[in-house]
Amino acid sequence: MGPLVALAVVLGALPAAARPPKKDVVVAAGPAPSGDPAAQLEAVLGPCYAERLRLRPTHATDLGVHEHDALLEDYSPAGVARERAVLARCGQQLADLEARVGGALGADAQIDLAVARLDVRSRLLELDKVQRHRHLADFYPDLASETIYLLIQRAFAPEAERLLSVIAREKRIPALLAQGQKNLTANLTATPAGVPKVSVDLARQQLPGIIEFFQSDVPRAFPTARQGKLKADLDRATAGVVAALKAYGQFVDKKLAPRATAAFALGEPLFHDKLAADEMIETPVGDLLAEGEAELKRLQALFKQTATRISDKMPPAQVQRVTASDYPQPDKLIQNVQARLAGLQYFLQQKKLVTLPSDAIPRVEETPAYLRGTTMASMFTPGPFETRSKDAIYNVTLPDKAWPRDKVADYMSGAFNRSLMDIVSIHEAFPGHYLQFLWAQKLTSTARRHAQTSTYVEGWAHYTEQMMLDEGWGGGDDKLRLAQLQDALLRAARYVVGIRLHTRGMTLEQAVAYFQAEGYQTQQVAEVEARRGAEDPTYLCYTWGKLRLLELREEQRKRLGPAFSLLKFHDAVLAQGPIPLSLLRKALLR
Repeated sequence: MGPLVALAVVLGALPAAARPPKKDVVVAAGPAPSGDPAAQLEAVLGPCYAERLRLRPTHATDLGVHEHDALLEDYSPAGVARERAVLARCGQQLADLEARVGGALGADAQIDLAVARLDVRSRLLELDKVQRHRHLADFYPDLASETIYLLIQRAFAPEAERLLSVIAREKRIPALLAQGQKNLTANLTATPAGVPKVSVDLARQQLPGIIEFFQSDVPRAFPTARQGKLKADLDRATAGVVAALKAYGQFVDKKLAPRATAAFALGEPLFHDKLAADEMIETPVGDLLAEGEAELKRLQALFKQTATRISDKMPPAQVQRVTASDYPQPDKLIQNVQARLAGLQYFLQQKKLVTLPSDAIPRVEETPAYLRGTTMASMFTPGPFETRSKDAIYNVTLPDKAWPRDKVADYMSGAFNRSLMDIVSIHEAFPGHYLQFLWAQKLTSTARRHAQTSTYVEGWAHYTEQMMLDEGWGGGDDKLRLAQLQDALLRAARYVVGIRLHTRGMTLEQAVAYFQAEGYQTQQVAEVEARRGAEDPTYLCYTWGKLRLLELREEQRKRLGPAFSLLKFHDAVLAQGPIPLSLLRKALLR
């Protein structure tokens, strides 16, 4: 899934009894300089993260912190300034602590400190320079869907309790959308900002599905609690959201669309800064591009070799089309994906590839409306602070029912042919994101429980696709290997396209063509991926992370010799939590 975006609390619409006490935004001062240094670090991190979550209630819900489930973000200039001030104070406290006791921190606590400081730096860069809340037309309707979806899809509390939170948040959504209109309008003529056309196109594409989500899915979500006054309150709040979304759609069509001409590209300096702030990647952009292009060429050669083993009578592209033409009917896709998960879980246990902290299996569902335009599969897991629910949801995006038959066939063959389905499930579930969630439940470090480093999260999931086949999943079936390589080519093409879109002047049309010609993707998949790249500039994280994990594994193999095992290596990686891979390397090689 994409990152959760949020800034500050709107308190005005809550009943007085439900409001938190009024107070200034103050982060508690750090502890006295005496005592255990690691404990001092935790004493700083606890209040800082708690205050930040109060300002980011949607993100708090996602993490499993439910004190702010009735609240919503404030994207007014004052709200943004409020979070910026909190971040600055937290950053200063961490810098002061490092100067005071940094040398006395143990190795794990030093990593925690580095992770926390990076998190502050990343968020400040988002607020000060990237500023999606000022540039992207799809930002606000996406958040409106996401903030409610998180309350609906996971049974972390009784229906009535969650329904009250849904009603409270829905009452705030019209103000959120109105503020979005103000922010985007003010930014239309700003220099060098503005609103890019691709975000308008995405908003237009996703708004009908989001409106349908509120009209159909929300009213059906709480069958036992939605009665009497609660039903009337929900119906009234939901109607207000639908009206506000329709008004936002008119704003997009009439005011934004004619003037949304800004470039979506970050530019090389900001692109580099974002990689450094989000992932601790300091490599020059040109060197990164060269690595991505080299990996793409290597995968293309392996793909052609594999296709030739399947049939030397057809060119590789035709072999791919033939193997991809075997896919389930769209209305059977969810049950097909669900049925395969237990086999993946058993394989991991049988081969002793990694420790499974639980025997539970995620539930497969259709992707919610607000994600359909930019993702084909995603995993929604309880956050590391969640104590009341273990529900994990594996989303798959079905083709639009309004599509003609040839477009459905193109999409299903490119995204969910029978061979590729297993690769997607390895990535999303076993031993990919779902297993990461199971291990994250064991983390005790405050910084690591909050961390969400993409090169770790996505790099691990992508790494496992190749690893599982290398270790025997599929019994050496070349059709399965071809699907794995096609998926690897997709990620390597992202690596190259993300850099070229944002630093080398590549257009969206050129990106679509590149995904098809060099990434060996279908038209429908290529279009989704190109749009995503315009708003997710660093989605090179999949391939970059996979490459670093493969390098680290080989270093460990050479270092440990006969004592090395994949079980020990994989457990050690997962035990560290979602930290930058440069810090993971230090942790494992120390």
